Amino acid sequence: MSSEEGLSSTVTDWLFINSWWLLLPFIMLLVVAAFIVAFVLLLYMISPLISPKPLKLNGSHVVVTGGSSGIGKCIAIECYRQGAFITLVARDEAKLLQAKKEVEKFAINDKQVVLCISVDVSSDYSQVESVIKQAQEKLGPVDMLVNCAGTSISGKFEDMDVDRFKKMMEVNYLGSVYPTRAVITTMKERRMGRIMFVSFPSRPDRPVWIHCILPIQVRPAWLSRVAADGDLFVLNVIIKAQLIKPYNIYVTVAYPPDTDTPGLAEENKTKPLETKLISETAGVCQPDQVAKIIVRDAVQGNFNSSVGPDGYMLSALTCGMSPVTSITEGLQQIVTMGLFRTIALFYLGSFDSIVRRCMIQREQSKAADKTE
Repeated sequence: MSSEEGLSSTVTDWLFINSWWLLLPFIMLLVVAAFIVAFVLLLYMISPLISPKPLKLNGSHVVVTGGSSGIGKCIAIECYRQGAFITLVARDEAKLLQAKKEVEKFAINDKQVVLCISVDVSSDYSQVESVIKQAQEKLGPVDMLVNCAGTSISGKFEDMDVDRFKKMMEVNYLGSVYPTRAVITTMKERRMGRIMFVSFPSRPDRPVWIHCILPIQVRPAWLSRVAADGDLFVLNVIIKAQLIKPYNIYVTVAYPPDTDTPGLAEENKTKPLETKLISETAGVCQPDQVAKIIVRDAVQGNFNSSVGPDGYMLSALTCGMSPVTSITEGLQQIVTMGLFRTIALFYLGSFDSIVRRCMIQREQSKAADKTE
């Protein structure tokens, strides 16, 4: 062998040996990636094994507060379609009787019953406790409680009467606390149950309204609604922490979007321009569609229930220390958090622009009036 051939062979061997060292980081990266993928797939596979067992609505007793109209009535209809016994609770007796007739049209067997009870769930706990006992004596223990009683008022902050803020807190907060307190004992004794809170609408424009609520005076009445629902969220986390594992009671917080209900129609009468323009960035959902999603999530024991991509994005962005029902849910929140935050920043910029244009338009209008 010549010296040139020997040198060439030596160089080739050297390059071959050192090329493995150069490729080693890439090989390690592929191994780590493969391990992560396998781990995620394993979590997805075992997630159903540790998720709550779905509640069978057929033959179950479902109590719906605020069930005389809107989303509450549609939730009652959806549960009745699946064979549940329904107790409708609301203040207006005439609306209750009308809602009862509508719900009864969807019966799937002759044994189903719709019970109506007229009471203000936010005024007196003893009354609420009494009607819940009355309902349980007639239809059996409550398997699922749906807290759907609530109200919202549109208007400028400085024009709102102080008593209206107090009423808002009573209806939206205590109106959920009292019924929940009334059913907890029986659910704990039976080691099963579902408690649902239909809370503040989950729309991407809510944060900018809350953020700019005093400076722009868009819908300041929501300030009290936000406070009430913030308390509800904390209450939900506490209840879930105390009840989920030892007593098999699952809590669901639903964030419906703007929905075609009598409540929304009433809000639109006094809704300021900024609020109207921001609302138009997303459509209005039908109550029966919203009810189907909420009932599905409650039956499955999911903590969060949202409608549409906007609702899902907000529930992921605001999850914080809220519990998760499954490993899959937790992984989805971790993976999508950064992307959703980026999208949210564009939303906020768009909404701030709307608010600024409306403010300028209002100031120009005032200036024009003064010159005249």
